[in-house]
Amino acid sequence: MMLYPAMKDLLAQVPSRYQLVNVVAHRARQIAAAAEDGGYPLNDKPVTIAVREIAEGKVDLSLPEEQQV
Repeated sequence: MMLYPAMKDLLAQVPSRYQLVNVVAHRARQIAAAAEDGGYPLNDKPVTIAVREIAEGKVDLSLPEEQQV
């Protein structure tokens, strides 16, 4: 089974698989919440959309100021 985007493409954007899981989950929750608040349906699952955005480099991976140490 071929995965798209490939794991190597995702890991080019995020340094580790563990961080990738966290980033995808966080972005997927944001997408789902925005769709629910806006009242519009999603054609794909939020996780699928989040993974595509990360592979394309559209997601800002920097931590918010309150989470930085």
